[in-house]
Amino acid sequence: MAGDQLQVLNALDVAKTQWYHFTAIIIAGMGFFTDAYDLFCISLVTKLLGRIYYHVDGSEKPGTLPPNVSAAVNGVAFCGTLAGQLFFGWLGDKMGRKRVYGMTLMLMVICSVASGLSFGHNTKSVMATLCFFRFWLGFGIGGDYPLSATIMSEYANKKTRGAFIAAVFAMQGFGILAGGLFAIIVSASFKARFDAPAYEFDPVGSTVPQADFVWRIILMVGALPAGLTYYWRMKMPETARYTALVAKDAKQAASDMAKVLQVEIEAEQQKVEQMSRKPANSFGLFSKEFLRRHGLHLLGTTSTWFLLDIAFYSQNLFQKDIFSAIGWIPSSKTMNALEEVYRIARAQTLIALCSTVPGYWFTVFFIDKIGRFAIQLMGFFFMTVFMFALAIPYDHWTHRDHRFGFVAMYSLTFFFANFGPNATTFVVPAEIFPARLRSTCHGISAASGKLGAMVGAFGFLYLAQNKDKAKTDAGYPAGIGVRNSLLVLGVVNFLGMIFTFLVPESKGRSLEEMSGENEDENAEEVELEQQSGYNNRKVPV
Repeated sequence: MAGDQLQVLNALDVAKTQWYHFTAIIIAGMGFFTDAYDLFCISLVTKLLGRIYYHVDGSEKPGTLPPNVSAAVNGVAFCGTLAGQLFFGWLGDKMGRKRVYGMTLMLMVICSVASGLSFGHNTKSVMATLCFFRFWLGFGIGGDYPLSATIMSEYANKKTRGAFIAAVFAMQGFGILAGGLFAIIVSASFKARFDAPAYEFDPVGSTVPQADFVWRIILMVGALPAGLTYYWRMKMPETARYTALVAKDAKQAASDMAKVLQVEIEAEQQKVEQMSRKPANSFGLFSKEFLRRHGLHLLGTTSTWFLLDIAFYSQNLFQKDIFSAIGWIPSSKTMNALEEVYRIARAQTLIALCSTVPGYWFTVFFIDKIGRFAIQLMGFFFMTVFMFALAIPYDHWTHRDHRFGFVAMYSLTFFFANFGPNATTFVVPAEIFPARLRSTCHGISAASGKLGAMVGAFGFLYLAQNKDKAKTDAGYPAGIGVRNSLLVLGVVNFLGMIFTFLVPESKGRSLEEMSGENEDENAEEVELEQQSGYNNRKVPV
């Protein structure tokens, strides 16, 4: 049975939904809006970069980024994000959530602007400069994952905590949507002002010199939402859970939350000191005690996020086939450079509007009703079903008459990724670990996901190439083919479903109840006896 809860933490747990909750969602969510804009907008301009910097005289097709350059430009931000998740996750537990939160935002603002100002006398130096700033942009974005999730979980009440954290993550959908819409506006404006013939009629003239401004403007605008949020982030008080349980300053925690909640809260310094002396509140990340209490939970959160992101980021494999199949993007040689940017942005925006955004918000509405575990299990199940349904009769889907069926199945796969593990893998690590390790463990889980994203985005790009070397994309070796790649992804999703059983249900329970931070020593022994039975899917402590 749980011991007495600190009054300040109990006040947060039972607080009715108030304006400060929505303020916190917007402040933390705008970070994710920016993250999504910055990470996904590069895919809108890679074709343009190929036309501008890798044009080959006499070629039948417009210039494209070589495989190694494409992997670097698209993937370097992922590498930075992975490093940032680990570093800022750890730093958030050492220095406090609020102090580190401002650092990540400023890094994102500076590097978004610098990415658009990438300079150099030749193609190599422009690409190298772009990759350098994209890495550090990713580093700042990485910090936003553990910090936003942890701050929102520590501010929320226990009744609607899942919806609040999921709403922060759902702002990603709006970021992707905003990136597509802004690219449509910029490319359409430049196209109207600087019209040009299609590549097949005039290879050089199809890419007007002013096109070089388009990709730079699109990348630089990512700094705006982050910059506008900075002031409000700095005004947010430190979370009471960090101040009381990690910094052990009960007076400051009570004072901060009294202003936020507009109620009188007693500072219980003596109780904080008593809690800090309990064995349950002193073990470290690399201790046997952590392994015993939370080892399986960390394995569950890291493995499910890793497996989910392999499948989620593999979607690039099929987008070009889908877009061309339904006529959204014709052959590149039939368009000029700005027309191609416009078409790609329009297609990405429609996908976000019809599949990505609805999935995120379904999770927000249902996560505190049916629980994290059920949503994650359901999501992985349907992703497995739809991947196998695409893979087994793959030849059937390749016929033009059946292409719209393929698009529908593809859309449903990613709808259930977002109304499923893509949201829950972000929510759960912010709820089940102790306050002093919460940001670190979320950062580790998120970094595992980004490792999966790299496997999905780049490993499968090579793996899905045709078995016949003569039919592969330019510069790529032979692979196992799209059908076999889909079968592998089906197995990946099935494994995600299996590893979900390691993740405890946290619906309706306080953070301290989940982590065992306010457990009595006698209660610990009782809970440990129940651990093997995993009763009612409650977290063992």
